[in-house]
Amino acid sequence: MQKIYYPQKSEWDALLQRPALRTEELFGSVQALIDEVRRGGDAAVLALEERFDKVQLSQLEVSEAERTEAEAAVSPQLKEAIDLAAHNIETFHAAQRFEGKQVQTQPGVTCWQQAVPIEKVGLYIPGGTAPLFSTVLMLALPARIAGCSEVVLCTPPGRDGKVHPAVLYAARVAGVKRIFKVGGVQAIAAMAYGTETIPKVYKIFGPGNQYVTAAKQLVSLRDVAIDMPAGPSEVEVLADDSANPVFVAADLLSQAEHGADSQAVLITTSASLADAVEKEVERQLSELPRREIAERALQWSKLIIVPTLDEAMEMTNAYAPEHLIIEATNYLELAAQVRHAGSVFLGSLTPESAGDYASGTNHTLPTNGYAKAYSGVCLDSYVRKMTFQEILPEGLRRIGPAIEVMAAGEHLDAHRLAVTRRLATLRESE
Repeated sequence: MQKIYYPQKSEWDALLQRPALRTEELFGSVQALIDEVRRGGDAAVLALEERFDKVQLSQLEVSEAERTEAEAAVSPQLKEAIDLAAHNIETFHAAQRFEGKQVQTQPGVTCWQQAVPIEKVGLYIPGGTAPLFSTVLMLALPARIAGCSEVVLCTPPGRDGKVHPAVLYAARVAGVKRIFKVGGVQAIAAMAYGTETIPKVYKIFGPGNQYVTAAKQLVSLRDVAIDMPAGPSEVEVLADDSANPVFVAADLLSQAEHGADSQAVLITTSASLADAVEKEVERQLSELPRREIAERALQWSKLIIVPTLDEAMEMTNAYAPEHLIIEATNYLELAAQVRHAGSVFLGSLTPESAGDYASGTNHTLPTNGYAKAYSGVCLDSYVRKMTFQEILPEGLRRIGPAIEVMAAGEHLDAHRLAVTRRLATLRESE
């Protein structure tokens, strides 16, 4: 890990750069694959599965027999853990239900909002080096709570043509009824445009590699909505000299093992803590099965020493981390100053792992500095808010003249006359 002492503000932009993710360089090849799926439907998807996932499938949809077999293969301990996590995620997201209020902006003018679920949503669960069954819970449970009527899940199969049993069990717990053995660009294209087997959806959720990210960006230009821009995962630990270096190192490594392009950053006021963390990272790294992946991620990772907590917080808001862990004596005071972060973990006993799995918050979060403008996935991600209004005679008399003046000022006479004619009818009836 790179160690930086007391950087000047002029150096911050360069210092806080993420691993490069230039998805636009992939757009040409990714668009070609998307077009294959649009033209060829199921046949194209099956061919691309053989090409990229190295598996020959006889059917795309996971059968009920496969789901039953998978459920029997999941250990009771893992089932119990998934059930606990699902309960907490459901509890937290159910509390986010929107309750619209009727507002009288003028006597006789009433306006209100109503939350309406997105009818058809698609969930993408990556395969690769780890079965992300936790992401199934994070994406599918809010969809169920919101009332989405059709939830489609795509995930790449293993070389044996099967989906990981824990992914299928989590899908059952979360209420997902349709699951397809499709990964990568072909999964995004299939959900965006539909095939003979896979339904077209209105919004696509879920993380993925740079090809999946590029595909989501391309289909979102005109055809389907997506949850948010996505990049490599990241964590920042903000710490003072009270922090436990063993915990801090564990937090940095838990991020680093996500992938070779992940980033872990420590911003601290204590040079001695940075030294201790550096040594502890090396010690703990030797114990990890995914050591090689974590080692590569640590090349992007930094230990930054700053003079004050105020400067540490200013740098944190400039970085806008996906995950922010605050391990400091006055963590609640510091938390009140956070302006840009995806999810915040407070105190020495609150690791990022809690939010990744079972505390109840969602782990699908904005990366690459997008926390300055985007929220993580929540119940609102699965609904649209429509506005309603009702105007009674008294209301039209009150606001009608202002509408006429404003419409005339914009030279939109039909707008003005839509009010003028109504006002004339009201005067005739008096």
